[in-house]
Amino acid sequence: MKKKIRNEQKGILFIAFILALAAILVLVFSLALKTNTVNEVVTRDSNVKTLFIIEDEDSEVLFSSVMIYYPESYKAALINLPGYTGAIWQSLNRVDMLKRVYSEAGVEAYKTEVEKLLGIKVPFYIILDFDDFIKISDYLGGMRVFISEPVDCVSEEGERWLLPSGAINLDGDKIAVYLRYRLPEETEYDVQERYQNCMAAFLSGIHDKKYEIFLNDDNFKIYSDCVTSNLTKEEEKTLIKLIADVDSESILRQTITGSLRRVDDQLLLFPDNNGEFIKEAVRQNVAILNSTADSMTSRVYVIEIQNGTTVQGLARNTAILFQNASYDVLSPVNASRNDYEETVIINHIGNETVAKLVGEFIHCTNIRDPEPEEEAAESSSEANVDFTIILGKDFDGRYVR
Repeated sequence: MKKKIRNEQKGILFIAFILALAAILVLVFSLALKTNTVNEVVTRDSNVKTLFIIEDEDSEVLFSSVMIYYPESYKAALINLPGYTGAIWQSLNRVDMLKRVYSEAGVEAYKTEVEKLLGIKVPFYIILDFDDFIKISDYLGGMRVFISEPVDCVSEEGERWLLPSGAINLDGDKIAVYLRYRLPEETEYDVQERYQNCMAAFLSGIHDKKYEIFLNDDNFKIYSDCVTSNLTKEEEKTLIKLIADVDSESILRQTITGSLRRVDDQLLLFPDNNGEFIKEAVRQNVAILNSTADSMTSRVYVIEIQNGTTVQGLARNTAILFQNASYDVLSPVNASRNDYEETVIINHIGNETVAKLVGEFIHCTNIRDPEPEEEAAESSSEANVDFTIILGKDFDGRYVR
C-alpha cells in the first residue's frame, strides 16, 4: 500500500515538474519574442513620427507639434499644430478648435484627429505638463531662442514680462515668460511661431545634452518621470536616443495655414484647400527627408518665383505656398514677359531629384536647364538661386492644370 502511494506521489511530482518546466519555457519564449515598438517602427517605416503635447496649467493643450524624423540622415521636420485650427472633428461631432478634442475626448482621439489632418500615421506621443516642461528646460541648461525685439510689458494680472533681444539662452523661468507673454500688436501667428521656436529649441537641447542626460541611465530617469507617453520606459529611452541624434540646425518647419473665420464666437483657422494643402506639404517634407543627403537634405534650397501672366499677386501667393513647405523663397518678381502659356521650372544646379520634387509640389513636369543668357544673368546676380519657377497661364494658383 505504501509503495502504491509513493508511486502516485512520484507521478504527481513528475507532472508538477513538467508543468513548471513548461511555464518556464513559455516565460523564456515570451521574453525572447517581446519586441521594442520603436525598433519595429524604424524597421518597418524609415521615418519615426512622434506627437509632442505641452499642456498648460489647466491640463489643456498649450501647443503641440508632430516631429517626423529620418534616423538615417539625422534630419527632421517639425509640424506645428495651432490649437485654434478649425474643422468638423469627428470625435466631438461638431465644428470647434483642435485643442478642444484633447480636453474633451483625450489624447488618443486627439492623435487620431491629428493623423487625419496631416494624412499620416503617428504611432507615438509624448506629453509634458507646463511645470515639467520648464523643469526640463532647466535640466537642459536653458533653451536657445531668437527674440527680434526686447520685451517689456505687464500682464493683465500685473506680472511684468522682461526679455532681452537677440539669440539668447533662456532658463526655465524665462522660457515660461517667453511662452506666456502677449503684446497688443501680436497676431496669433506670432504666438504660434514662438511655440514652434520653443519646440525646436527643446529638440536642440536634447541633442546638445544627450550624453549628460538622455544617454545616462541615472539621469534619464529624471527626464522619464516628467513625461507621459504610450510607450514603456524602455521604449521611451529608445525613442529619445533616436531623437537625440537629430541635426537640430536643419529642422524643416511647417505650420498649418488657412483662413480665419468666426464660428460661435470663436475665431478658427480653417486649413487651406479643405486641408489638402497641409497634407501635401507634409508629403513634401517626408519626400525631402527620405531623399539622400547628397541630393536633398544637406541644405534648404532657394527658389525664385516669377509671374509670367497678367494675374496680379500670383507669384506672391505661390511664394507663400513654397515658404510653408520649408523652401527658401526670394521676393517674387514679374517675368520678362507676361504671356507664358506653360509654367516652367529652370533647374540651375542640375539636380534632377530635387527639381522633380519642386515640380511635384505644383504638379509641374516642364523642367529644363537654363539657357546661356539665363546662366549669364544668374552669374551677374548676387542671388544664389537653385530653381526659378516662371508661372504660366496653365497655373491656377495652386497647381499646373
